[in-house]
Amino acid sequence: MKGSISTVLLALLSSTPASAGPVQRRQETITQTVTASAPPAPTPWAWNAGGSQTWPIHESCNATERALLKKGLDDAAALAAQAKNHVLRFGNSSDMFQKYFGTAPSAEVVGWYDKIANGDRSRFKFRCDDVDGNCVLPGWGGHWRGENGTDETVICPLSYTTRHPLEGLCGYGYTVARGALSFYFGSDLIHRLLHMPSVGEGAAEHFADSASSWPSKKPAEAYFALDVYAFDVAMPNEGCTGKPAEKEEGDSHGHGSVAPTAKTSSAPTATSAAAAVSRLSVHRRKMLSY
Repeated sequence: MKGSISTVLLALLSSTPASAGPVQRRQETITQTVTASAPPAPTPWAWNAGGSQTWPIHESCNATERALLKKGLDDAAALAAQAKNHVLRFGNSSDMFQKYFGTAPSAEVVGWYDKIANGDRSRFKFRCDDVDGNCVLPGWGGHWRGENGTDETVICPLSYTTRHPLEGLCGYGYTVARGALSFYFGSDLIHRLLHMPSVGEGAAEHFADSASSWPSKKPAEAYFALDVYAFDVAMPNEGCTGKPAEKEEGDSHGHGSVAPTAKTSSAPTATSAAAAVSRLSVHRRKMLSY
C-alpha cells in the first residue's frame, strides 16, 4: 500500500514542470479603424453653365397669362421642330420648301428652326405688363421692345383672347393661304422670337422673304412651319394649305406697311393712336404687331 502511494506521488511530481515561470498577462489586441477623408472630387466643367431650356416668362405675368404663354411657346417649339425635321428629310427638293424658300440651301433654314426649338432661352424674356404703353394701340397683340429692351417682348392682353392652340390647326375653316399668322399662338410667337437679337441675331427676322413665291405670305419662316405641320401632323397627307385670294394686301403680321404718321400741327394730338405710332422710329414700326 505504501509502495502504491509512493508510486503515485512520484508520477505526479514527475508531471509537474520543473520550474514554473511567472504568471503571464493576457495580451489583448486592439484594432482601431481610421477612415481617411478622400480628397474632394474636382468640379466637372460645365460647358453650358448658365444656359436654360425653360421659357423665360416675366414676373409681370399672372398665373393665367403664364399658362397660356407657355402653351403658345411650346406650340412654337413644336412647329419649329417639325419644320426642321421636314427639311432634314427632304432638303430643298420638296414643293413645300420651294414654295417658301425657293432653291435656297436648306442648312440655314434648319438652323433657325433648331434654334427656336432647342436653343438657349436664358437671354430673352416675355413680359405681360404694358411697360411701354403700346398695348392700348388698336389691334396690338404685343411688340418687341426695341431700344427700350432689346431682348424683351411684351405680349398684350389681346393675344390671350384671340390666339388659338396648335391642336386646332386646320380647324375653324382656317387655311394657311388665307389665314392670319396671329390666328395661332405658336406661329405668332415664332416670328416674335426671331425678332429678338439673341434668337434672330438681326439676320433671321425675314430670312426667307426674298425667296418666297408667296410674296403675301410673309414672314415665310412662320407660314412654312404652319403649312408643314398641317400636312405632316394635323391632317396627314392633306393639310390645309388652301388657295390664296386673288389679291392680298400687306403682311398679316402687321409688317406690310408703315403705320400712319400724324400730320404736323400746333394743336396737341398726343391722345391719338396715330400720333403715338408716329413717335416710334422706323425700325420700331417694322416690329408692330396686330
